[in-house]
Amino acid sequence: MHDNEKRVMDALGYAFHDVALLRRALTHPSAGKDDNQRLEFLGDAVLQYLMSDRLYRNHPSDREGSLTHMRALLVCEAALSQIAARLGIGEALVMDRGEELTGGRTKPSVLCDAMEAVLAAVYLDGGMEAAREVIERHWPAEGEVQRPMQDSKGRLQELLQKDGGETPTYQIVGTSGPPHAPVFEAAVYCGEKEIGRGEGKTKKQAEQAAALAALSSF
Repeated sequence: MHDNEKRVMDALGYAFHDVALLRRALTHPSAGKDDNQRLEFLGDAVLQYLMSDRLYRNHPSDREGSLTHMRALLVCEAALSQIAARLGIGEALVMDRGEELTGGRTKPSVLCDAMEAVLAAVYLDGGMEAAREVIERHWPAEGEVQRPMQDSKGRLQELLQKDGGETPTYQIVGTSGPPHAPVFEAAVYCGEKEIGRGEGKTKKQAEQAAALAALSSF
């Protein structure tokens, strides 16, 4: 067992019976064959299921839209890459020199993929309950994460159009503050119904804030 693998196991709080599974999960595609892409595919499904189950049980009165929003926060690239960084997964990755020189060990997309692969490795090695324990140990509670602002408009449109609904529209409804530092207020509508408002230093930021407010009400 390599030192990096031992450090990741210690950080995870899970001891692999088959360390080869962890080794594959930590192998970036740039390193050649036996990389972590298949494990990443499986890990995404394991995470989606376990997070859906957790939210369903923890929030018995929430509607589907609210549960979907919370799950999106907890399984997005930003969340997974932060967890992977805390666990030292970036430092443990096996990758070629070119990928390393271009910052591969700290790229959010690389860390996110590796985190999903590690979760799949835990699942294959110890079963669904072992994977659940890793999630409960290292994922934040629902109220401790915030959606990156730049993702809010896209996520709102995805939710509204999921069942053939309308595309959201935005309108700047107010401006405050001094001329050199205005604050814009935007409203977002589904059809003619206003579903959220938000403020920002630019019109685009205000629209993103309005979308985030709308998402929070689902």
